[in-house]
Amino acid sequence: MKTSFFLQPVLAIAIMLPLSAQQGNTPAPDTAAPDAQNTQSPTDPQDRGNTTSATTSVTQDTNTQNSNPDNPDAQPRYRVTVVERSTQAVDYRDRSGTTQVDFKGTSLMPRITGDAKVTGHTGRMAIDASLHHLEPARTFGPQYLTYVLWAITTEGRAVNLGEVVPSDGNARVQLTSGLQEFGLIVTAEPYFAVTRPSDLVVAENVVRSDTKGGIHPISARYQLLQKGQYTVNLTPDKLPATAADKKTPLQMLEAENAIAIAEASGAEQFAPAPLEKAREYLNQARDYERRKQGSKVIATVARAAAQNAEDARLTTLEKKRQQLLAEERRAAQERIQSAQSQAQAESARAEEARREAQREAEQRGLAEQQRQVAEQAAQQASEARAQAQQQLQQAEAARQAAQQQQQALSQQAEQARLQAQQAEQARMQAEQQAEQTRQRLLNQLNQVLQTRDSARGLIVNMSDVLFDTGRATLKPGAKLRLAKVAGIILAYPDLKLEIDGFTDSTGSSSLNQELSERRALAVSDFLVSQGVTANNVITHGYGPSNPVASNTTIAGRQLNRRVELVVSGNAIASTTNGTSTPVTTPQTGTPPPATRPPML
Repeated sequence: MKTSFFLQPVLAIAIMLPLSAQQGNTPAPDTAAPDAQNTQSPTDPQDRGNTTSATTSVTQDTNTQNSNPDNPDAQPRYRVTVVERSTQAVDYRDRSGTTQVDFKGTSLMPRITGDAKVTGHTGRMAIDASLHHLEPARTFGPQYLTYVLWAITTEGRAVNLGEVVPSDGNARVQLTSGLQEFGLIVTAEPYFAVTRPSDLVVAENVVRSDTKGGIHPISARYQLLQKGQYTVNLTPDKLPATAADKKTPLQMLEAENAIAIAEASGAEQFAPAPLEKAREYLNQARDYERRKQGSKVIATVARAAAQNAEDARLTTLEKKRQQLLAEERRAAQERIQSAQSQAQAESARAEEARREAQREAEQRGLAEQQRQVAEQAAQQASEARAQAQQQLQQAEAARQAAQQQQQALSQQAEQARLQAQQAEQARMQAEQQAEQTRQRLLNQLNQVLQTRDSARGLIVNMSDVLFDTGRATLKPGAKLRLAKVAGIILAYPDLKLEIDGFTDSTGSSSLNQELSERRALAVSDFLVSQGVTANNVITHGYGPSNPVASNTTIAGRQLNRRVELVVSGNAIASTTNGTSTPVTTPQTGTPPPATRPPML
């Protein structure tokens, strides 16, 4: 009896240890580290998984061939619909005690009601959410098995807070989050471990008249997966959960569907290790079910299978995206080389035409000399009348020869003009390709940090929040974004980087000058550590000079505390103004003209 009593806890611990290690070593490819740790309360009867935040966009593919479920070789593409929803976020920062917001159903499920109690603690928020009148998630299709509670930040980032499992239409979720300013939504999902909300939003928070905290009406632009995107290569009726026994635990159904979706996305080829791990966990859960082990042990292993399947799917999407980017870079390089070859060929043909014209001119000169010698000999032997007549004939012949020569020269000039026009067209085509490369690089950098185009080059803006306050130490989130920027820059070897540091006017000029220099150098050192060529990077520190906003307001000072990365080079047809070397002493030069960075 004692052995049976302790079996279930021991099995649960043994399963969660390797799962935690696997999740710590294999981060999802399209996720970024959250601003704060989100955990669930241990008192919650359902284990709702780890928090995952999605910040990387997935490219939309309009190739309908890949959406054919009958084509086993088709590679799926996941489309993302960017929508704008008007909602209200509450700033719970520095609030003690408990406040409350309500839940209201959307047009998809208008009967939903509920509330969420938010209690402030040191460094975290405790959330106790209750929802009522929830219909089964399968109302929206057999591929939807559960609900997920999301926090939407004012920047539009969606954070998975946990799974919502209704019982008789009611559900309660207790969890903690490091976020301090957010709104809450509930969506229908295929399984709990998803990293991006679907467009099936069934409930949103509503601020009450007695809600405490800063109320901020926002138009949060966040990304939602269209309905059916998880089954783009797999019809819903082929999902394992569609025909499963109704007595099968929900966590088992989610795991089976997650593995099927990962397999359909191509994980067998691109992420075999996490996919095989998910299968092993699922087989273990099935074994526990056959041996009638406790429901918590079965749920723990099944959720591990779903999490590993989601990791495999995300890894597959990232590898496919990298593969597509490599193909695009290779095609662009081939186009540039082809244009250069064509320009060189046109130049060679023009040079050959010039030499041919020169040879013809020399031959005409020699012929003219020979003719003059013959005429001179004839004049000496002729009588005066014959000599006059002969001179008349010679004059007529010279006129005709000059006319023919003029016509020949005109034809040569026209040919040379056409060849020059073709060479100019080739040059313009090369410049157009450089502009396309510039626009593509602008779009890539904008997915990581705010980037704008200018005459100096592409200017990437890093705000003060990416550094520790008053220091030049990069935060983990800043390092992750800079690592992505370095990966983009490495794809264009001839690009140059000018890194400019700025501060607000608070404090002494010398301290601000030193802080701006150290922040610029911190960014430079990190990029070089990521593989960027050190000789292609220069830094400046400008202190409080060249502000982009007024230093009389908090918001203006925060905008002025920034680091700008000016990207230039032949590949994007631009160069920075002047030359510089990395600074180790205060800069006295004139900073570049300031333009206020765009606000999200």
